[in-house]
Amino acid sequence: MPASTRHHRALAVFVHCLGILAAVPALPAAAPEAAATPRPPAATPQPTAATPRPTAAVPPGAATPRPSAARPSAEATATRTPGPAATPPPVAMVARVTEPTPPSAPPAMAPPSRAPASAPPQQVTVAVAPENSPAPRYRIQVRNVGNAPVETTVRQELPPGSSPTAISGGGRSTRAGGSTTEVTWRLRLPAHSSTTLGTALAATAPGQPLTAPACAFTSDGTRPYDCATATWKAAAAPAAEVTEAPPWRRYPVLLAGLAVLLLISAALLWVWRRRRGRRVTAAALAGNGGPDGGRGTIYPRPATPRPTRRRRTPPVWLLVGAAVAVLAGVVGTAGWTATRQVSQIDTRKQPTSGAWMGTGVTGPVGVPLRESAFEFTVYRMSCGAAGSAAKTDGGAAPANGRRCQATVGVRNVTGEHQPWHGQLQRAYLPGGRWVSTDEPATRAANLGRDIFADPMAAGTRMVLPLVFTVDGRDPPQQLELRSGVFSAGVRVHMP
Repeated sequence: MPASTRHHRALAVFVHCLGILAAVPALPAAAPEAAATPRPPAATPQPTAATPRPTAAVPPGAATPRPSAARPSAEATATRTPGPAATPPPVAMVARVTEPTPPSAPPAMAPPSRAPASAPPQQVTVAVAPENSPAPRYRIQVRNVGNAPVETTVRQELPPGSSPTAISGGGRSTRAGGSTTEVTWRLRLPAHSSTTLGTALAATAPGQPLTAPACAFTSDGTRPYDCATATWKAAAAPAAEVTEAPPWRRYPVLLAGLAVLLLISAALLWVWRRRRGRRVTAAALAGNGGPDGGRGTIYPRPATPRPTRRRRTPPVWLLVGAAVAVLAGVVGTAGWTATRQVSQIDTRKQPTSGAWMGTGVTGPVGVPLRESAFEFTVYRMSCGAAGSAAKTDGGAAPANGRRCQATVGVRNVTGEHQPWHGQLQRAYLPGGRWVSTDEPATRAANLGRDIFADPMAAGTRMVLPLVFTVDGRDPPQQLELRSGVFSAGVRVHMP
């Protein structure tokens, strides 16, 4: 073998060994253990003077040797020929036992979200239904579904401008402020019992639909158990018999007759022009006869000059009249179309284009209004005396501030839990000013429960009070409720 080849092979083997040695520290920590596992178990040696005891004190700095120092020792032990009296080095034993395990990877799953809030169990339920009567009448059913008797206060908010004519069950009507009236009952319901109440109203505008919500509160009248609403509508009058117009007054018949008339006129004009052309041609042929009886000659005849005829044109007044009629028709059609399109625009709707989700809805008290995620129903609004807010917060509110508590029903109409925030619920005051929900006062009205802390579960409904701290004597004119920042929300007009 040539010397150059032997040198090349020796160099290749040396480089290969260097690569193996460089790759050994990069092996996982379990590699020495896996390599030492197939060895047959060796007899436990008796402790001698040359062999240190396992319980010997080890300095803290040497208790955990470096992995780079422990691995070569374990590698040398694994490559040694096994024998019955073979004893692994003590340093390798300590390194194998005390070598720290690598930290585990962080979990791949995201931390669980907050559990959606479910509606608390209702002890008292309310159902309102209108009666089919000429005058507005309502039937209110209050049921105690608990196992203990309950004292409750039932309030029915009457529509603005209406007054009660009949109240059952010992109720009494009181002026709630402004032009609204409410009917109040104080009941004591035994366990698993129900009672039916009724009211009859006299409306100022007969025939108009009237909405009258009712709520059952605790005995002090502050916290609602449940609320319901119903809308009375007048009985539909029988539709008057509509007689069909005669055929000559129907638009399709008139248009078809006009089209037939135009076709007949065009056909008569074409026939007349064709006959006229034939007559002119025959007259021209008859006027070309000569002394030879109309027979031809081998010499051409000089052409006879024909008299020039002036082409007939329609009179100017006819052209001007036709142009004026066409222009008037175009202008009239454009004006009629524009008027219809403008009349279909509802100026009372709020703009919902751009980044808003859904369509903004506006309605009165007691009417369910739905937006993109929630269905809101405002059942009533009551405001306290001036200065009541300062007494509760110890001066945190304005000196003349007062609390206005709105009883609101919220229903999640989506298929997943939805969060909502107190700062997005607003009460609009006269002059365009608005205030957000007073969250500390709302938490106190809900017996310390933060209703905005957890999202609402899918399909659930809650009736809860929202408290707004306002200044001045005028109550809020509107409530704006929404589920999210980009939701169009709903607006409820206060009476």
